[in-house]
Amino acid sequence: MSPDKQARTGTDSALRNFLRSEAAGGILLMVAAALAMIVANSPLYDMYHHILHELQGPVLSKKLGPMTPHLWINDGLMAIFFLLVGLEIKREFVDGRLNTWERRRLPILAAAAGMAVPALIYLAVVRDVPLLLNGWAIPAATDIAFAIGVLALLGPRAPTSLKLFLVTVAIVDDMGAVAIIALVYTAEINGAALLASAVILGIMYTMNKAGVKSLPVYLIFAALLWYAVLLSGVHATIAGVLAALAIPIVVTPGAPDATDSPLHRLEHGIAPWSAFFIVPVFGFANAGVSLEGIGMEQIFAPLPIGIAAGLFFGKQIGIFAAVWIAVKTGFAGRLGGASWLQVYGVAMLCGIGFTMSLFIGALAFPGNQLLIEEAKIGVLGGSFLSAIAGYCILRFAPQDKHLKSLDEEEAQQLKAVL
Repeated sequence: MSPDKQARTGTDSALRNFLRSEAAGGILLMVAAALAMIVANSPLYDMYHHILHELQGPVLSKKLGPMTPHLWINDGLMAIFFLLVGLEIKREFVDGRLNTWERRRLPILAAAAGMAVPALIYLAVVRDVPLLLNGWAIPAATDIAFAIGVLALLGPRAPTSLKLFLVTVAIVDDMGAVAIIALVYTAEINGAALLASAVILGIMYTMNKAGVKSLPVYLIFAALLWYAVLLSGVHATIAGVLAALAIPIVVTPGAPDATDSPLHRLEHGIAPWSAFFIVPVFGFANAGVSLEGIGMEQIFAPLPIGIAAGLFFGKQIGIFAAVWIAVKTGFAGRLGGASWLQVYGVAMLCGIGFTMSLFIGALAFPGNQLLIEEAKIGVLGGSFLSAIAGYCILRFAPQDKHLKSLDEEEAQQLKAVL
């Protein structure tokens, strides 16, 4: 066996690990969300709320006040999740399936439409309640862990091309969500801390250009960057994405998992922690909604209805319409091995907004616990409907033998890339 062949077969690709770990992580996330709902509606609710919101630690930022476990999860652990998101974005654009415009244009178009249409539907529903307008971005996000988890349950009935399409759309979707968090949900800016953030980031980029590949050094500066961003007023999780963009990557076409690539090594190191610990812990800490005293009036209030409608109707309409128009106009080619009904099923799965939607919901209505709880109801409802409907469509969609052979070709191409 040649050294190149041995290297390729001896090291799993990042994308293959991503698909594998996120599938299992998505199922674990479902369990964590269900457990949070059970605890929140049991005698354990007071303890659940006390541990998350009332235990206090050091004051890292005057704006946030004493750090509670909930803050450590949402501003600390989730920064590591966003670091992984940033690493995946950089890898895909530099050395992956989004490294050319031809490969980028369909997922970019689909993700853009899949964010715009849900936001417009949400705004149409809540237009008469000005206080709710700030939540327009809540239904714009897709939860890759949950969606891949549902696809994993379908096994071979989900064509390879659909899995790749879902991953790439979710990556572009994450870029949009990061931009929204940085630009829209930032209130007061601390100029000195923001300048410090820029200086630290500049040092990291300079080290990259100078050929420094020591991951511990980059991680030390990433921690300093996180603290500076936390003090700046920009949400601290953005530091994870910015740090990721400064991590060096070794470009190796055909075998993109170079063992001497800091980015690939860091991505492999973080992925299991993100899938099996960080995201489930976030889900458990944020999905618990007490239904005590909540009736039909609260469930069908404008905020939860706007979010659920945006996720369930907006995502499927925006993404499917974008793909259909792109194919019919020749802007992009049809997904290999997938029927239009299967493409529609995956567009439906993109309405699972769980992690990012819950995260944005907390940012959209800071300090207003009632609206945050209503937002959770909308996110959970819209995500649940999208998951069930998407699964049923893909489970019972007829399998076309001709399309299946095309998918086998896609799978062979995928193996060559991975």
